Amino acid sequence: MEASFLELKRKQVINTVDGKCLGHITDIIFDVVTANALGFVVPQPNVGFWGMFKGNKDLFIPFNCVCKIGVDVILVELYVNENPPPPPPPKGGKNKPNVITLGNNNLNTNY
Repeated sequence: MEASFLELKRKQVINTVDGKCLGHITDIIFDVVTANALGFVVPQPNVGFWGMFKGNKDLFIPFNCVCKIGVDVILVELYVNENPPPPPPPKGGKNKPNVITLGNNNLNTNY
């Protein structure tokens, strides 16, 4: 898929983790050595007394956090100020409950 910067900056960036609108893209960051796009920048909301004492803090979103680029929005999965969820357990039956057989009694050791 190809998209110009003008097309991308018209779209709202939505975080799928908390459903918040992060704003519109203001810049795209490139690696000048490899000529690859690394991610994009959205401005942080105004923080401070009536927005007067805001810091120029922008939020960098790497392209590996982009879930989907739609017609009107860009969906990203971005964990801000919290830890990402733990990885899912491995597949293949390794998480089966342990069963201890004592004669005719089966004791399930699921906790």
